[in-house]
Amino acid sequence: MAEYKTQPTGADVAAYLDAVAPDARRRDAHRLNALFQEVTGWQPQMWGPSMVGYGCYDYTYESGRSGHSLATGFAPRKANLSIYIMPGYADFGSILEELGPHKMGKSCLYITRLDRVNEDALRRLIRAGLDDLAARWPVYPA
Repeated sequence: MAEYKTQPTGADVAAYLDAVAPDARRRDAHRLNALFQEVTGWQPQMWGPSMVGYGCYDYTYESGRSGHSLATGFAPRKANLSIYIMPGYADFGSILEELGPHKMGKSCLYITRLDRVNEDALRRLIRAGLDDLAARWPVYPA
């Protein structure tokens, strides 16, 4: 089986965040870093070239497929901020209603600007995602 591309890299998170462009996206990335550290209590770690992760977990699916992944995190992409809540948003509809403008993928939330969303709702969503993940697999600091 092929190895996953998204692995911890040991790259410097602060240097990565300082290099994010444009300025508004960089400010949002630094703010998200502070918010994730506040909610999780964990230090960030780079996963792959562009994902900032907090905590990790090991999983094994019924199919036998297993792996190691970040527990939560974000990536400051050009078009939007991608926020990773594992394993998904199935039970978080009421929090998402309070969040503000966003789009969703299976385990990824997309927002264009941090100042357009309710940060308290985002904090609760991150915490709810971690709690949901921990009910499935052990979650621990990276």
